Amino acid sequence: MTNEGKYVIHATIRTDGTVARKDVIGAIFGQTEGLLGEELQLRKLQRTGRIGHVDVVLHQSRGKVNGEIQLSSSIDQVSTAVIGAALETIDRIGPCKASIKVKRIENIVSAKRDTVIDRAKELLLNIINSGADESRNILEEVRSVLTLETEIDYKGMTAGPNVIESGAIIIVEGRNDVRNLLKYDFKNAIATMGSGIKPELAELAKTKKTVTAFLDGDRGGKLLLMEISGVLGNALTHVAFAPTSREVEHLESKVVTKALGQKETAGKAVARIQNQINRDDDRSVGRGSEALEAPDEIKGWAGMLDALKPRQAVIIQEDGSASDPIGANGLKTALADSNGSRGLVFAGKVNDRIFDLASGAGIENVLGTLVGKVTRKSGVQAYSAEDL
Repeated sequence: MTNEGKYVIHATIRTDGTVARKDVIGAIFGQTEGLLGEELQLRKLQRTGRIGHVDVVLHQSRGKVNGEIQLSSSIDQVSTAVIGAALETIDRIGPCKASIKVKRIENIVSAKRDTVIDRAKELLLNIINSGADESRNILEEVRSVLTLETEIDYKGMTAGPNVIESGAIIIVEGRNDVRNLLKYDFKNAIATMGSGIKPELAELAKTKKTVTAFLDGDRGGKLLLMEISGVLGNALTHVAFAPTSREVEHLESKVVTKALGQKETAGKAVARIQNQINRDDDRSVGRGSEALEAPDEIKGWAGMLDALKPRQAVIIQEDGSASDPIGANGLKTALADSNGSRGLVFAGKVNDRIFDLASGAGIENVLGTLVGKVTRKSGVQAYSAEDL
């Protein structure tokens, strides 16, 4: 007996330079070709329908790219796992260094589950009509069936029936989130559908007085908030989260009401969540004594470091040029006055003060003569001369 099924490989991607979606897809098919043997050639599997569409969502910031990859598979679970492992061997996309990590391989059963639920509720209605049971729980189930019928499709996104006319909307992740809110008479929710923020959603949000993102209480919800905020900007007014580790689609009525009642202003929530994500990254990257390999761009700053006197620094501008040498006492003011800086070179040990100054100026990379055990803090990555 084989374990044939429907799977989706979920992976993250990071590059140290700017790449396009087509570059990522080309690397996936090109760099795995010949690696897995004839039986698992991705192009061949896609032509025969056993590998589906490759979804790539990219987010660019300061010359780097973070994103997500989804690849659907209808081959057996062992072969799917091998393909997932092969994706992680991709270390370069175009001219840029890249890192792909598989987060999970999901077994898709939602379609069958929806069919079971719909049929069960149809049978439940038959029981109600026959008068077999009139308990409160059954009445609630009937209401949920009726409200499901009021959902609409708004330009490819599942939404409540009032999403167009209402002056306020609630943005959630998936169709089942919208359905759950409909059960409790929230008729102005709309789902991102988990495939990036559609331009049509951004345009709709601009027409509303209040736009609330209501998201799952896990890391995925936090990351989705950053994506929504990046696309909607000031159109996003408020943020609410499900309780920790819970999903919006499974919340009870009183929990939904409480969560939405405790919503934060968007600016405050986005800043808080971004700091949490940075702290999570700090804990997972750069803590420890192992040496780091500096990217080629950082290695190119070595000559600037050698030319500095002790405790002097230069600020790397957006175009790659360097400022005049700056003394330690004037560094805070110089960084505060800088705009669009991409790096800092410091002839000394990178300590907490240097991390804080670089973070405040939006600088992501620092090259110093020495770095302590903490090599990443507050979203800033530090490299020492030994890492070059």
